Amino acid sequence: IPPVLDVSLIDDVEVVTDEDAVLTSRALARKAGLLVGTSAGANVWAANRVSHKPGGERRVVTILPDRAERYFSTSLI
Repeated sequence: IPPVLDVSLIDDVEVVTDEDAVLTSRALARKAGLLVGTSAGANVWAANRVSHKPGGERRVVTILPDRAERYFSTSLI
């Protein structure tokens, strides 16, 4: 854990499988035209899951930290 990370700011952690991250990345490309990598797919999958948790209205923000260009030679795309 890098020293710049303030863990007191973390509310929760969502675990995302590799398969869910890849499938979400592909769905973002197909449905929204966003060519993103698996980190972005994982973030969107987790954000969607958090947004559907019980407990009232939520505002969920996520970041798409990578692009798919470096995955062109893999099975992601």
